[in-house]
Amino acid sequence: MIKIIMLLLLFLLNGKTTDRLLKEAYELAKVPNDRELDVLLSSGEQVSISKLSILLNELGYKTVSLTGWQAGIYTNNTNQNAIIENIDTSRILKELEKRKIVIIAGFQGFNDNLDITTLGRGGSDTTAVAVAAALKAKHCFIFSDVDGVYTTDPNKVSEAKKLDTLSYVEMLDIADEGARVLHNRCIEIGEKFNIPIITKSTFNNKTGSNIIDKIEDNIVKSIVKNDDLILINLKYGSYTIKLFNQVYDFLINRDILPIQFINNSLSSFNVDFLMKASCLNKFQKALDTDLNMFDSTFKNVSRIAIVGYGITNDSIVLKHIMDIVKRFNLDIFSIDITNAKIIITFKVKVENNLLEMLHNELFEN
Repeated sequence: MIKIIMLLLLFLLNGKTTDRLLKEAYELAKVPNDRELDVLLSSGEQVSISKLSILLNELGYKTVSLTGWQAGIYTNNTNQNAIIENIDTSRILKELEKRKIVIIAGFQGFNDNLDITTLGRGGSDTTAVAVAAALKAKHCFIFSDVDGVYTTDPNKVSEAKKLDTLSYVEMLDIADEGARVLHNRCIEIGEKFNIPIITKSTFNNKTGSNIIDKIEDNIVKSIVKNDDLILINLKYGSYTIKLFNQVYDFLINRDILPIQFINNSLSSFNVDFLMKASCLNKFQKALDTDLNMFDSTFKNVSRIAIVGYGITNDSIVLKHIMDIVKRFNLDIFSIDITNAKIIITFKVKVENNLLEMLHNELFEN
């Protein structure tokens, strides 16, 4: 087989373009149709890859741009959050054999109805790692506006330090808690096919962060603060298990995915649940129609996750965390502890000085 050494590029759509397209869609409809949103959002990627290809061709490089369906990226039928099921690499390999730079639109694919689907915010990362896996690449570079993964968000805490190495497990926990460095499903694919993921900056040549299968026990790796969460409270006159299950099923079937769901009372229907702020429009529409029998309140809250494999084996870490939280006298909604992270959800939105104090305490000890 001919050794292919040509460059494969995944062009990442600027988030501001996605925001602009979403804004325009929501000016037309309170809850736009998911299929049509996919058609709209995918168009920005196609503009980007064609412009990049035109520029590189003008500079003397042979290039070809491919949309998701042209690159053979087949997904399930879910709109807005599709999952890649298979990639037919024949077109990609054919163009590489011609010594062309292949520019693939990230974030998108197609389903068995030949409809365009998108992979969710940050889905270009998943496209990159999935294509790397399909081509049996030795590693995958992800270039963005940050030069790696940090101990916390450097935009919120100036003392944040870049991490040289993280395990797939740790990086997945960081992504799941709202950090926007990597799309969570790209990490799952990297782990499944054992493809090291290397995050670097588009704007400098500094050493990035490596995401691999290495695990260091009992070390705090990162602290993630997520402010894009809504705490919902639903109230109804009387409680039945059937009613509780119906509400939960209703939300799931409409892609309003609760992060945490708690029944607070057996004498009346009183349930709290957390959801992503991006689901709020869908939920408000449901309140006006199918869920209009409930009294409801909702507010923006914060959630802080301390991530590091095996950190709960060290009781000192948890003691430090709780001592700091007590100083702020904050109302806590829940505390969840796993082997790889400690998660504290508050009933209010908290300031970044709590994040900074936790970071200084945990990374100085």
